[in-house]
Amino acid sequence: MRDGTTGPNHVEAGFTWGHPAIETEFATAADGTLRLIRLGPRGDSTDPDVALPLVELTAFGHGSGWSGPRFTGTAFGARLAYRGHRSDSDDDGGGGSGGGGWQRLTIELHDPVGGLTAFVELSSPTGVAVLRSRVRLRNDGTEPLVVQSVSSLLLGGLPSPDRLDVHRARNDWLAECRWYAEPLRATVADISVDVHQHDSRAALTLTGRGSWPSDGHLPMGALTERTGDGDEGRGGGRAWVWQVESPAGWRWDLGERAHGSYLAVNGPTDAEHQWRVRLAPGEEFTTVPAALAIGSAGGQSCGAAVEAAGRGSGLDAALAALTAYRRAVRRPHPDHEALPVVFNDYMNTLMGDPTTEKLLPLIDAAADAGAEYFCVDSGWYDDSVDGGWWDGVGEWLPSPRRFPGGGIRAVLDRIRERGMVPGLWLEPEVVGVRSPVAAELPPEAFFQRDGVRLTEQGRHQLDLRHPAARAHLDKTVDRLVGDWGVGYLKLDYNIVIDPGTTAPGDLSPGAGLLGHAHAYLGWLSDVLDRYPHLVVENCASGGMRMDGATLAVSQLQSTSDQQDPLRYPPIAAAAPTAVPPEQGAVWAYPQPGHDDDLITFTLGGALLGRIHLSGHLDRMTERQLGLVRDAVDAYKSIRGDLAQAVPFWPLGLPGWTDEWLALGLRVPDGDGLGPSYVSVWRRGGDAEVRLPVRHLAGRGATVRTEILHPSAARADSTAVWDPAAGELRVSVPRTPRVLLIRLTPEGRTEA
Repeated sequence: MRDGTTGPNHVEAGFTWGHPAIETEFATAADGTLRLIRLGPRGDSTDPDVALPLVELTAFGHGSGWSGPRFTGTAFGARLAYRGHRSDSDDDGGGGSGGGGWQRLTIELHDPVGGLTAFVELSSPTGVAVLRSRVRLRNDGTEPLVVQSVSSLLLGGLPSPDRLDVHRARNDWLAECRWYAEPLRATVADISVDVHQHDSRAALTLTGRGSWPSDGHLPMGALTERTGDGDEGRGGGRAWVWQVESPAGWRWDLGERAHGSYLAVNGPTDAEHQWRVRLAPGEEFTTVPAALAIGSAGGQSCGAAVEAAGRGSGLDAALAALTAYRRAVRRPHPDHEALPVVFNDYMNTLMGDPTTEKLLPLIDAAADAGAEYFCVDSGWYDDSVDGGWWDGVGEWLPSPRRFPGGGIRAVLDRIRERGMVPGLWLEPEVVGVRSPVAAELPPEAFFQRDGVRLTEQGRHQLDLRHPAARAHLDKTVDRLVGDWGVGYLKLDYNIVIDPGTTAPGDLSPGAGLLGHAHAYLGWLSDVLDRYPHLVVENCASGGMRMDGATLAVSQLQSTSDQQDPLRYPPIAAAAPTAVPPEQGAVWAYPQPGHDDDLITFTLGGALLGRIHLSGHLDRMTERQLGLVRDAVDAYKSIRGDLAQAVPFWPLGLPGWTDEWLALGLRVPDGDGLGPSYVSVWRRGGDAEVRLPVRHLAGRGATVRTEILHPSAARADSTAVWDPAAGELRVSVPRTPRVLLIRLTPEGRTEA
């Protein structure tokens, strides 16, 4: 059945749910637990006894059925019996900005021994091949229960580890979104399961810790199925891509089960994050969500919205589906459609040292270049002579020394006079140890352990669960936005707390950290409710907080603090794996000391994201400023397409030292004739490269190519479509250079 409700007295042996892009099938195993036996096309179901239970969890007194690093095979998982399910749908997009409706399913499970009830809450945007899952626990027993781990999403019945490659993305300060792959068998060895009559206990695990959820690795992962031997078979089959929507700790693991593979996705756990919660009778806890996208090479896999992406690799198709999902699940905001050009005074420019004298000419130059927002970054509050503001922040009052005369409000007025929206940098969650705010707020308003206030890099961390901490930030935002008329806030976060805080009532520091992180997002949502046109950029030393939970609330995401224009391309090219293009802020910081090629290189790398201008534009010659205007004009001419485009990677996901890199965006179109855009970077190597564009290959359409940026490249660089090979042939005579190319199918030729 697809829709309807069953209860405790109406237990079915199995049922189906979903929509054509991602149908699911459930069946009961021999032990009476319900299992997900199919996720995807019909005829590809798994034996219920091979599939995993819908929920795995550990608690004091209720461990696992075997020892090992895997969060599977738990005592609760084998006892939670199916009681019923209910499904529904809506047409309002679930509150997201992606349009369309949502399909929802809630499955009720119950442990007859201890009385725990689990509700598996599944949802999916109609037409998008993504399943979102979270679990709500309710203690219906008579005794308290201390939960140590609980799964957000489980999937068994995947192909054998022999046929799978696992993909992860290292994510470090100044070096974000660095994807790498290896065979799953490299970690999960073949132990001759049939000989031992037992699955391997090995697991490939990945964990994110602390208050920077994407520090070390993105909270994501992927599997791709090999269709043949060697490198030729890689990427040719199905793909599964997942993200953990946790603003704090997370974990996922892959392992072998019954000659197949499984995926288990968790939020924070006791073993790895010092997280646990006590559920008194009647109390509830809900896990962080996890989202799983599926894709297949050479066919429709992402629904109508991104149909043609399925003609590329399975990984491209799954990431296209995940992009559509991220748009559907996020908070609606006009910025997602308008995509205004932002100038920020920090990167390679004022570097945290703004003054009226320095800002006024920069404001004029930014306006002349076509910027629509102007953000004054860090330092505007610093009144010290030596610039030592790091451990004194927290009041967020403007410096009289930096802004004499009319103060900072005169600077904000000048930004508005030049037709731009003013913005300010803010680091709301921290209070410096020298700040008066550190003594004004009660001790309970800060992170603490064993009654001792935590200090990290000369700063204290606010706990947004405390009303005094929240009131302090509300007063700050109401002053900046309500009184001063600021329309853009760059919210930064430059310390990391691990494992968390133990405020009164917290059972564990990991639970305290997760509670604060959710309270922070709740506070931010309330701010946006009060000021619906305020634009918020999320930043944590660049991309250290690039998680799905925060991305669903904020309008923009900083992709990096990388200052070297030659190092930024692999970050910019891979950023759409983690964030939709229209939300991914990419720096473009041309300087008067750069030659024309380097100016156009740093500008061109940001044109398929959200261009964030910086640089000493006020010191440029008119010719140099003309190059900046040309790039901004090119961006404005295509930004209407970027808001709905989905990514693909003609050369595969970029490597950190690759000499050629390519990022593509294609605009979904019902007849498959929508435009595509490709950014191609050359940092070395041969002067020519061939880029497979699979969604345009074999369609019998003529394809027109245009080099949109830089205009000077049209004289010596070429981009030619090869219809027989389904490839774009690009020639670039010198380095460094980036081309932005538009591919437009113009109709079908006769067969």
